[in-house]
Amino acid sequence: MEKKETEKLTIDQTQYTTRLSSRFAGRKQYAPPVPGRICSFIPGTVVEVLVSEGDTVNEGDDIVILDAMKMKNRLKSHIAGRVASINVKPGDRVTKGAVMVEIV
Repeated sequence: MEKKETEKLTIDQTQYTTRLSSRFAGRKQYAPPVPGRICSFIPGTVVEVLVSEGDTVNEGDDIVILDAMKMKNRLKSHIAGRVASINVKPGDRVTKGAVMVEIV
C-alpha cells in the first residue's frame, strides 16, 4: 500500500497537517473581487440600467436594477469613478458573476 503525502493547511493562524483531496487541490483559487466591476450576485434579469457610459458615479450610487427571485435588487457602486463600459441592457438575462458595468 502506498503512503499518501500530507500537506500543511493553515486556518485562522492554526497550522494543520492533513491529506488534501484531489478535488480540493484542483479547486478554483479565491480571488478578491475587483472594486470597479459591478457583477451579478445571483442569476436574474436586468430591469433597468441607471447610468450611461462616461457618467461619473459616487460610492453607493445605484447602477443597475436586477430582478432575481421575484425581487428587484439595486446594485450599487463600490467606488467613485467614471463608467467605462456597460455590458448589459434592460431585458438581458445574466448568470451569477456576470460583469454588468465597469467603473474606472
